[in-house]
Amino acid sequence: MKDKVFSDEKRWPNPFEFNETIAVCFDDMVKRSVPLYNESINLQCELAKKFYQENTEIYDLGCSNGNFGICFLDKMKGKNFSLTALDNSKPMIDIFSKRLGSRTNSSRINLIHDSAENIEIKNASVVVMNLTLQFIEKSSRNKLIEKIYNGLKPGGILLLTEKVFNENEKFLKTETEIYYDFKKKNGYSELEISRKREALDNVLVPETAIEHIKRLKKSGFSYVDVYLKWFQFTSFIAGKNI
Repeated sequence: MKDKVFSDEKRWPNPFEFNETIAVCFDDMVKRSVPLYNESINLQCELAKKFYQENTEIYDLGCSNGNFGICFLDKMKGKNFSLTALDNSKPMIDIFSKRLGSRTNSSRINLIHDSAENIEIKNASVVVMNLTLQFIEKSSRNKLIEKIYNGLKPGGILLLTEKVFNENEKFLKTETEIYYDFKKKNGYSELEISRKREALDNVLVPETAIEHIKRLKKSGFSYVDVYLKWFQFTSFIAGKNI
């Protein structure tokens, strides 16, 4: 479904939430709003496939409608694995469940409706957080990353994609202008861009790439790097004992 959520100028936007209205048009929204989104999902699946260890768990924290899970299911081509996919949006989990349907090996994916802060991470070789941490209270982020690190087996990885904040005002302005041009080219109006920005204010709280890297290293990850970047949108890989 085409994203028209913020096109009505008479409706004052409520704070952004992943409700049913957002869930049904999520794929259109994210592909028109997040540069390199498909490339990011595909790279996450390739990395997850290479670092997955037999008889361990994969966690997708903030799985939304299941784009990573469906991609990974296809990549594994019938091979055995166990994936726990979690999201605090019931409409997203419901759509993910419908997408799995009668797919081969769909039983390998366990769907959970809950928040990332509440789940226990254990026996993991791969953890994915795709545009998730930015929606979690800043005061809870350190504890969550530490929990992920502690739940990973040696040789395991965390794949973290976030919208980051540039502290340099000149480059922040330039990046923002280019990003809004990207959205306009994908059919969004000035009104839609402005209203979504208002709705996300104080809901999506970005940090700098340096802050993310410091947190990952402080939590114990021995290897931290950026493997994909489009201005604000940045994908990190963090390895435990690698």
